[in-house]
Amino acid sequence: MKNAFQKIVFLCAVVLINFSMLFALEVNRDEITSTRAETVIFENYTGPHSVIESVQAIKNIGRKLGNSLSNPAVSARIGSGGRYYVIHAVDSNVKEKFDADIFVLEPSASVDHIANLRRIISSYLSSAYNYSESDADTLSVFITVYNAVYRGKIDFFKSKYKDVVTKELTPEKAGLALSYTQWPGMTQIVIPLSDPVSGGLSTVDTSAISDSNVVSSMREESDKGIDVRKNMVEIKEKEAAVAEEKAQAAQKQAVEGQKQLKADQEKLAEQKKEAEKAQKKAEAAPGNKNLQKEAKAAEQKVAQTERKIEEQKQKIEENVQKAETEQKKADTKNSEAVTERETIAKDQQQLINAMAANENVPSAYALRLYNEAKRLSVLVKVNKKTGEIINESPVTVIRNRAVYPAGENFTAIAGENTGNGIVKLVLLDKEKMEITAESQETVAEDSVLVEHNNELYCVLSERNKFYVARYNKELKLLAKSSTAVKSGTPITVDEKTLYVTDESGKIALLSASDLKPVK
Repeated sequence: MKNAFQKIVFLCAVVLINFSMLFALEVNRDEITSTRAETVIFENYTGPHSVIESVQAIKNIGRKLGNSLSNPAVSARIGSGGRYYVIHAVDSNVKEKFDADIFVLEPSASVDHIANLRRIISSYLSSAYNYSESDADTLSVFITVYNAVYRGKIDFFKSKYKDVVTKELTPEKAGLALSYTQWPGMTQIVIPLSDPVSGGLSTVDTSAISDSNVVSSMREESDKGIDVRKNMVEIKEKEAAVAEEKAQAAQKQAVEGQKQLKADQEKLAEQKKEAEKAQKKAEAAPGNKNLQKEAKAAEQKVAQTERKIEEQKQKIEENVQKAETEQKKADTKNSEAVTERETIAKDQQQLINAMAANENVPSAYALRLYNEAKRLSVLVKVNKKTGEIINESPVTVIRNRAVYPAGENFTAIAGENTGNGIVKLVLLDKEKMEITAESQETVAEDSVLVEHNNELYCVLSERNKFYVARYNKELKLLAKSSTAVKSGTPITVDEKTLYVTDESGKIALLSASDLKPVK
């Protein structure tokens, strides 16, 4: 992504998996070419966690913030002092441009996956503006992509948002960074509001968050974002239906107002005649107090009816304008929905064709180097003839370039000791290549992973000490050494003995079965 994201992928170490081990293969290519410069790919922490928060606990963060929005018509700062807060920035005196909710992540914010960030935003929208859970989920996806596309583009925000919004934004924080490592203390997620007071379906401006740049970015995803784009189309169709109803209701009120106006105008004409007669009688008998009162009363009736007619005309004009505005909105939403449905249909066909083409292609699993500096890898499924990636694991923190087959899974060391992260031995399934199980014990960050006799050896981290461990392929701990070792010790195995470097730097011999010192 220009100005937001330039992600270079070094495929300088790809390891093909056979039945026993991974063999090295040198490859070098760009993950995102210039033709995909606007693609949004969020970098999430996908390894084990030291503390696992439930989905409900994560949603409660947003729900609590939303429940604190007591008066949507007034600007407010919600949740100050916590890890997350919202700046509700509205100005009813300015009619042009958007109001906004600015969702801010403090330096202490611990969210490290886009799915959880979206859960927080979704629950906020549901509690603050009465969105259904499914609609709020859809909006949260578009909001995050929208903020990634326009990350740091302060001139864009100034062109679309009121001053009450932009005065709160800073160029280095506006929008959403692609890497979770840049979220805490550096994030101002801007949510465009078109009707913050009424709440409900059209509070968030769906046209803004699904503009051509956002949709184009989604179309570059592996699944082309089809499901969530379909959901957005359905929201727009619902918006169009509601706008149609409002337009029809306003038009009906305008027609009824015209009927009432005609009756009032006829009534006014009669009242003017009566007032004229009363005035003539009063003028003919200036000393007659009753005739003077009757003339004055007749004039007041005329004035009252004239005021009523002017008010009626204003109401009619307002209803006509409302009908036009709502009909225009309905037409816009319907047009966007129709266009997007056509595009989605084409994208679906492309996916079907691609799946059919890949169905019988000879494939292999490999490791692609994801972060050269940290030596982190990601498991991929590739076309054996072309090297083209067919599917990629969401787990981007596989350590030390080693993965071993384990039945229908793969075993690896994965994770990072950052934030809420931790390093463990994990299982990844072959279909989605997601973590399905992890060891109870914490693994040393620079531990090797060695396979021998269908069992695994690695180095555990316990209270600043390191020990060799033996596991089966189900990640059950079978043995742990009493001898402390270097965290990055090589592990050399023959039939009965392990050769490792102990904490003093000397070679130690351990039994391959129980890991006790060999004497």
